[in-house]
Amino acid sequence: MKNHILLLFTMLLFSPLVKAQETDTLKHNFNEVVISASKFEEKKYDIPQPVQSITLKQIEQTNAQNAGDLLVSTGTVLTQKSQAGGGSPIIRGFEANKVLIVVDGVRMNNAIFRGGHLQNVMTIDNSMLERAEIVFGPGSVVYGSDALGGVMHFHTKKPVFAEGEETFAFKGSAYTRYATANHEKTGHLDFSLGGKKFASLTSFTYSDFDDMRQGNIRKDSLSDVWKRRYYVQRINGADVLVANDDLNIQKFSGYSQYDILQKFSFRQSDKVTHNLNFQFSNSSNLPRYDRLTDPKGAGLGNAEWYYGPQQRLMGSYRLDLSGENALYSNAQVILAYQDIKESRNQRKFGNDNLAHRSEHVSVYSLNADFKKNLEKHTVKYGVEVTYNNVVSTAENENIATGEITPLDTRYPNGGSTQLSAAAYITDSWKLSEKSRISTGLRYSHVGLNCSFSDKTFFPFPFNEAKQNNDALTGNIGYIFSPGKDWHFSLLGSTGFRSPNVDDMAKVFESGNGTLVVPNPELKAEYVYNGELGISKVIVGKVKVEASAWYSYITNAIVTKPFTLNGEETIVFNGDTSAVVASQNAQTAFITGASANMEAHLTKWLVLNSALTYTYGRIFSDTGHVPLDHIPPIFGRTGIQLNFKKLNAEVYAFYNGEKKLADYRLGAEDNEVYATAAGMPVWWTLNARAGYKFSQNVTLQLALENILDANYRVFASGISSPGRNFIATLRVNL
Repeated sequence: MKNHILLLFTMLLFSPLVKAQETDTLKHNFNEVVISASKFEEKKYDIPQPVQSITLKQIEQTNAQNAGDLLVSTGTVLTQKSQAGGGSPIIRGFEANKVLIVVDGVRMNNAIFRGGHLQNVMTIDNSMLERAEIVFGPGSVVYGSDALGGVMHFHTKKPVFAEGEETFAFKGSAYTRYATANHEKTGHLDFSLGGKKFASLTSFTYSDFDDMRQGNIRKDSLSDVWKRRYYVQRINGADVLVANDDLNIQKFSGYSQYDILQKFSFRQSDKVTHNLNFQFSNSSNLPRYDRLTDPKGAGLGNAEWYYGPQQRLMGSYRLDLSGENALYSNAQVILAYQDIKESRNQRKFGNDNLAHRSEHVSVYSLNADFKKNLEKHTVKYGVEVTYNNVVSTAENENIATGEITPLDTRYPNGGSTQLSAAAYITDSWKLSEKSRISTGLRYSHVGLNCSFSDKTFFPFPFNEAKQNNDALTGNIGYIFSPGKDWHFSLLGSTGFRSPNVDDMAKVFESGNGTLVVPNPELKAEYVYNGELGISKVIVGKVKVEASAWYSYITNAIVTKPFTLNGEETIVFNGDTSAVVASQNAQTAFITGASANMEAHLTKWLVLNSALTYTYGRIFSDTGHVPLDHIPPIFGRTGIQLNFKKLNAEVYAFYNGEKKLADYRLGAEDNEVYATAAGMPVWWTLNARAGYKFSQNVTLQLALENILDANYRVFASGISSPGRNFIATLRVNL
């Protein structure tokens, strides 16, 4: 790890001295157009927050299996995994319901997004992405609750209209991919048909993954604990431990998934466009690999533990308006409906009772955003209304007799609703050609209502839980560019997250011997963030960007010991568990720094690198206590070769050590799935290349984790892929 960091800074120091035979002037990407920071197109130059863009070309070259792996490819985001069909993004030490996921302008975060680890990003089909953007730091002024650590905005492809003398436009693409680590088999097809006024886009993707093979080369005996020695099979009506023939095959980690997208666009005029957007994602059962490896005595604790098919349906109507008038220069209005279904299914070893707990969330939303260009000001304003309805059901199935009996639900059995309404305004004021001030203010109201109508399983000391939270958030940023090669930004911002149904009313058995119970007394958590950004282009060849931030958190929602009816322990599902609940800690902080570099060594050769360090603690009477979700130092370094028909890259991912002393024990860091010392340092060497045989046909080959290293990403309950060969054939129609 130290060698990689030394290499990075050596490159930063000496790369300006490299004399390439053929060079191009490096264009500073400040002029790059981004969308997600304000929901409208604007130059990165005018934004005080760091924004990472992933273009269509980068998406295709990365060739990631899923949207979570696509985020990881940047080297600026880490993802935790509890199973192969998972990926919980961590941005600046914030994770799950503390970072916001947005697809085509519609927020995915709903009332049951939990605070632990969240796998919903997997329902986004990265095959259909035209662009993805990551906004770092609080985004509550524009996006509201949940955007504490940042915003991930995914933009899918658009239908293509006939332009100019064309009367009809057709565009399409297809690819097939195979990977050896989990025998991935993926097929994708999309095509667009368009006339002058009407255009359509259709897409379908199917993926099938077998059990994941982990790396075979272990640094020491500590990682032997990750070997899959036994698994459970049902033989003659009884659970039996079966020895695994290959200890590196992580049995019961495979799954399949398909994604459908359909868009229609009607161009009423040059200033008015109507858009319909339908997305559907559905998976097979998703085995929860970490829970299937939980030990109990000399055997395993669970015979079955899987998420049922994870379904996400989204339908939206979007109205795009342009043209100068008194109210706006550009405007967009989005009406959306989302239908989310998920379930958890668990059966303990030697027990015939299979518990089924299902959740159905309906989300209705309205977003209206406006942009007005003035002489020296760009004003943006808008409103947002979102309504969530949560229905939670449960039943117990005896797999031997088929008998169905009632069971306690994960969320209140009387139903839960959450309503939020907000209005915001921002202003970007151009002081001069070299400086600009950016300000914003948002008022939000969030109402929550949960009904505990049936107390058969838990004698809660309350019948309902209600909350009404109001929040005023804001930001102010200053941008200064003394010369074309320098760029400075200073930003102060606030963010908030109102407790949702999962925070306040969940009953959940954790894997570490604890039971999470409802806490109606929760309050909203707030973040007060300050950061400094510096960017410099050196001799037209090397671009260096760096930022440092400090986030002060009040009423931070963390899981801590609790009492239910005066008791600190409770018998649940036959086991005695310690009672815990989501509670507001006094205060906490997260600080960190990141650096990115891009060096054009020659006309064809580019060196790039990214490094992120994060540190977080909770203030307590006894001193600073580790805050969970804080990753170790991590990064990526690669050298890329680009020709007209060939592009190739050799790159490395690396993570520092996360010592057990830096874990928040018994919380969300999953120390039970680490080694006795914590999570060891790791790095992987990787290579990939793509060759374009013609304008329409491209072959991509990659070899990941060349050294077959055995490792786990921090807080993960499944080991990462071992040596992995990938072959992809792409066709542009």
